[in-house]
Amino acid sequence: MFRTAGAWDAPSADPNDEQFGDVVETTTVDEAGGYDAVLVGEPYDGAVIGREGAAEGPAAVRDALAGAKTHHFAAGAVESVADLGDVVLVDEDVEVVQETVAEAAAAVHETDAVPVFVGGDNSLSYANAAPLLEAGSLGVVSFDAHLDCRAVRGGPTSGTPYRQLFDAGLDSLTVVGARHFETSTAYAEFLDDQGGAVVTAERVDVDLAGALAAALDAMAGVDYVYVSVDVDVLDAAYPGSSAPTPGGLQPRELFRLVRGVAADDRAVGFEVVETAPPLDEDGRTVDAAARTVAHFLAGHHG
Repeated sequence: MFRTAGAWDAPSADPNDEQFGDVVETTTVDEAGGYDAVLVGEPYDGAVIGREGAAEGPAAVRDALAGAKTHHFAAGAVESVADLGDVVLVDEDVEVVQETVAEAAAAVHETDAVPVFVGGDNSLSYANAAPLLEAGSLGVVSFDAHLDCRAVRGGPTSGTPYRQLFDAGLDSLTVVGARHFETSTAYAEFLDDQGGAVVTAERVDVDLAGALAAALDAMAGVDYVYVSVDVDVLDAAYPGSSAPTPGGLQPRELFRLVRGVAADDRAVGFEVVETAPPLDEDGRTVDAAARTVAHFLAGHHG
């Protein structure tokens, strides 16, 4: 089910520089419950609508995270994190991949650790979150430039995961960082019909605290919250994603928002998807994705 992760290594020679490479350990599903959080790589981009490259995301994000310091000024040092390795994928067909990933995700959700899925394209969001639907009512806070509520035509894609989740029983979806002129009216109306909410990138810029409150208000009444970050939520100055566009969030805004949602006691899973190293410049999108993982961990355990 999982390909064992390689040993983590911290690049700094300073003994005072505790980095994620110093503290992340490798583990198995049977031992995962001994950690607060576990990383799961998902190297697949066979369903991406836009540009490919996200299959290389897990390795690059791990490498960038290994060199990040563990200290958060408010939460202290992040600790108790392990790496399960990559989900083993033996077929490129997206429906088969979703089934394989959903089985692996279910096994991780059954442990006491919070899963941190590192993709991979956005089609995997369905597989990562779907097992939680069996545990109770579920809401998703999605940080994304797009709504990803397209109807499934001829097979799932990176644009269909939340339509699939609603069809499977998803209770609530809030999309934070969505941009004007990046979605179609039909999909906006679909989300509205489902009782979903949109918190635009403009609203985040004007009132970040209010945007965070609106995102969490839309989760009222659900038992569990799943948190998803598509790195195209960032401004196009961070080009290492399938579909970068102007007008997006800055990393500092994303970090604060993710920490705020992670601090909710109902947050039971996290993912960062669509990080495409071959499309990046100077590794800045990869670095932002890695630090988004760190901020989720700090918020969840702070």
